[in-house]
Amino acid sequence: MFAYYCNLALRSFRRDKALTVLMVLAIALGIGACMTTLTVFHVLSGDPMPGKSDRLFYVQLDPAEMNDYTPGEEPALQVTRHDAEALLREKRGDRQAMMTGGGVSITPDRDGMAPFMRSARYTSADFFAMFDAPMLHGRGWNAKEDEDHARVVVISSALNNRVFGDGDSTGKQLRIDRTDFTVVGVIDEWRPTPRFYDMNSDRYGELEDVFLPFTTSRDLKMSRSGSMDCWGDSGGDSTGPNAPCVWIQYWVELDSPAKAAAYRDYLVDYSDQQRAAGRYKRPTNVRLRDVMEWLAFAKVVPGDVVMQLWLGMGFLLVCLVNTVGLLLAKFLRRGSEIGVRRALGASRGAIFAQCLVEAGTVGLAGGILGLGLSLLGLWAVRQQPASYAGLARLDLGMLLLTFALAIAASVLAGLLPAWRAMQVAPAIQLKSQ
Repeated sequence: MFAYYCNLALRSFRRDKALTVLMVLAIALGIGACMTTLTVFHVLSGDPMPGKSDRLFYVQLDPAEMNDYTPGEEPALQVTRHDAEALLREKRGDRQAMMTGGGVSITPDRDGMAPFMRSARYTSADFFAMFDAPMLHGRGWNAKEDEDHARVVVISSALNNRVFGDGDSTGKQLRIDRTDFTVVGVIDEWRPTPRFYDMNSDRYGELEDVFLPFTTSRDLKMSRSGSMDCWGDSGGDSTGPNAPCVWIQYWVELDSPAKAAAYRDYLVDYSDQQRAAGRYKRPTNVRLRDVMEWLAFAKVVPGDVVMQLWLGMGFLLVCLVNTVGLLLAKFLRRGSEIGVRRALGASRGAIFAQCLVEAGTVGLAGGILGLGLSLLGLWAVRQQPASYAGLARLDLGMLLLTFALAIAASVLAGLLPAWRAMQVAPAIQLKSQ
């Protein structure tokens, strides 16, 4: 029967071409607007570490003084260098990494190539394993090289290709801020979206090009970037080991809920000890959020993207209302045809099913056209200057969702017209002929 209903739908489309075109356009415009905004929202709100995000936790402590203290408020969004290094030494997690961002000067050892600046991340050895950074060549540095303040560096594949050409550069020397570093690894193309490990910089920016030990960066007084909050007297060096400043992100990997609970208790004990020693003034206040909880707290999706999503869904709703009216007019105009079918033995359920198949066919055609409009809309998004613009692309899941949403929306729009059509009384229609 389904094939028969599809055949009837195609015949109906040929009879009412103008009305069919209007319905297809209404569905296509609604789907195009909705899927464009929904795709952007999907890309920006996705899980940057699928399969592992529930094992990675962001640490927050509250080392500030009592000035402006409000009970129950959020602790600092970053930690001090003293606390980060203490937590790192005690190694209570499966893996842990302290980090901050910066910028460095690269001086290539190639004729005709001038020095240039690149973004950097100063971190500790577990960073690469903890975040599953894909290594194209070589490796990350180890804990011993951290302790030795080694002059080692891991670089991105883009920087590797620019400075050394398309090949394995491990073991070669790279001059960074007038100091020679040994390349120990090259990271393959990798762009976690959003860049969850540091929400103080461009949340949707590209990967840093230079990764080197935090200890080495402080020895060489390399420039840093990102937010910093200080209180009290830093002694002229806000990045020093005892400076009362929060500016470092700290992540820990814990592979079970029991370990996460134990680590939270450890943070409470650590805070109590620091307050007893006179470093902390405020009551103990710690947070330990996994990746998705951290992203939700940070409200990672830009407000304009959320607003556009609601506008897109609202526009789809308006298009559906228009489609309901068009389907209602189309089905009721065929009252005599429906009356004949009822008189020949067709049940109300058969009429209802026939009308829904016809509505679904309209949705399929609208979905195909809507897909083209979605691709056009995403192309327009990619032309914007926003850092996330290049990420606005339709993946397989969103492609399938486009057709599913189009068909579901058109069937939903066809429910009322189909119900009205099946109520047609055959005797009245036959008598009027």
